[in-house]
This record gives sequence, structure tokens and C-alpha cells, in this order.
Amino acid sequence: MLKGILLVFFGACSFGILSTFVKLAYHEGYTLGDVTGAQAFFGAVILWVLFFFQSRTAGYKAKAIVIKTPWWKMVLAGTCTGLVSIFYYQCVKLVPNSVAIILLMQFIWMSILIEYLIFKKKPTGLQLLAILLVLGGTVLASGMAETSIRSMDLKGIGFGLLAAISYAGFLLLSGRIGNEYAPLQKSALMITGACILIFIIFPPTFLFNGALNGSLLKWGLIISVFGTVIPPLFYAEGVPRIGTAISSILSAAELPVAVMMAGFVLQEQVSFLRWVGVVVILSAMVLPNLKYLKKNNLVFTTKYTE
Repeated sequence: MLKGILLVFFGACSFGILSTFVKLAYHEGYTLGDVTGAQAFFGAVILWVLFFFQSRTAGYKAKAIVIKTPWWKMVLAGTCTGLVSIFYYQCVKLVPNSVAIILLMQFIWMSILIEYLIFKKKPTGLQLLAILLVLGGTVLASGMAETSIRSMDLKGIGFGLLAAISYAGFLLLSGRIGNEYAPLQKSALMITGACILIFIIFPPTFLFNGALNGSLLKWGLIISVFGTVIPPLFYAEGVPRIGTAISSILSAAELPVAVMMAGFVLQEQVSFLRWVGVVVILSAMVLPNLKYLKKNNLVFTTKYTE
């Protein structure tokens, strides 16, 4: 259990860095298609290279496993990841970085709601409390309590909520299908699906127009590693261990990372009241996991690793 919690936690922290690098790429004149395309393309290449290298490394022994999920279903499921990138990065263009990440955080309660509607899995009392904390914390952390809703870009808010729905779908699928695949192979298949979707929507002109001769290569590699390689790989291993509901709440760890990056790197103004909102949302991440934290006594030793 603890290993799964740590994997999802660090995957979320990695994802929290993304929006800052995306903003920096936008400042250099690159488009949504350039950023999402480069991320998916380099991410797929890196994951497949790692998978084939692992498969052929001396001493690596493939386990005899029965593949129940067709590869094309994994590729299709990966389109959720592509939608997250498209919607979230469009949101980042329209609203401040610290607001965009707050909107994405709504996947916490969306994931729990989807599990209840589709799989009839009733949320626990702590999970319901977590939902209320997320909603209340969002009002504070997004700045809604300090400014009028009219001053915010409604399109940006809409894209942020669409990104949250897509992220909830990704978590749900990541935890329930294809768990018989090796984590690297599962991640590579899903990111390939994301890449195909993005290339259909945004033809990959960056591969031929010389954009990679500039800084897009740098941004593409950075964004792909922190957004396309580490999170899906860690989630593919961690989510099946702890479940979708707990994973969605733990994923709130990306919030303080994103807000700190926005404040320190992008020089966005983050008021004290908004930091209070961040703390409230983070408390929503901790509450439903108290029994697991108590069970392990927060001692990170090999005794508790799987």
C-alpha cells in the first residue's frame, strides 16, 4: 500500500511542474499544437525506448503473463491523456498558472463521483469531507473570494474543467484496465494513443518546419519527461495498488508544486488567502489516507515496501 501511495504522490508532484514550463514555451512563441505535440511525441519515443531496452537487457526475464486487454484498447484509453494536455494547456494560455492548476484539481471529486455513478462504489465519510474541502478550498485558492467571477476568462475556466474531467477518466482507466501489462509497456501504449489523438487534431508541423532547431526541443523534452514519462509510469504501477479514489486525492500533491512554481518562477502574485485555500485542498488529500498513514506509522523503511 505504501509503495503505491509514494508512486502516485511523486507522479503528481512531477505533473505539478508542467504548467510553468508550458507558460515559458508560450512566451517564446510556440503554439498549443507545438507544445502538446512535442510532449506526446517525445514521451512516446522515450517510453518505447525504455521498454525495448528493458526487454533486451541481460538478466531481464519476462514473466509469463496472460494479456487480457487488447493493445488497441490501451491505445484508445490513452486518448484521455491527450485530452488532458490539450484542455489543460489551453487553460494555461487563458488564465494564471495558479488558477489553472486549481481548476484541474477538481478531478478529485469528479473521480469519486464517476466511480459512484458507474461502479456504484459509495464514497466514505472521509472522502465526502474531502470533496467539501476541495470545493471550499477552490473558492479561496482560485482567488474567487477576492475578485469578481466576471474578471476571469470563462473559456479558460471551461477548458480547465474539461481537463479535470479528462484527468479523472485517465485515473479511472489507468487503475482498471491493462494491469497485466508491464508498467513501461502500459504507459507506452497509452501515450501512443495520446500522441495519435494530438497529431489528428494538431498536425505535427513542428517536425518539419524547423521549430525543433530552436528551444522547442528543450521544452518538448522537459515537458515530456515530467508530464508524459514519469506520471503515467508511476500511476500505472501505483494506482492499481491503492485504487482510483485514493489516487485521485493523493494527486492533489501537484497543487503546491504548481503554485510555488507560479510564484517563484513566473512571478505570479499568490495572496495569503489563496495559500490558505491550497492548504485546505491539501488537507482533502490527507484525510482519506489517515488510516494508511497510521498503519505504516509514516516509517519509510524496507519493512513496509512491497
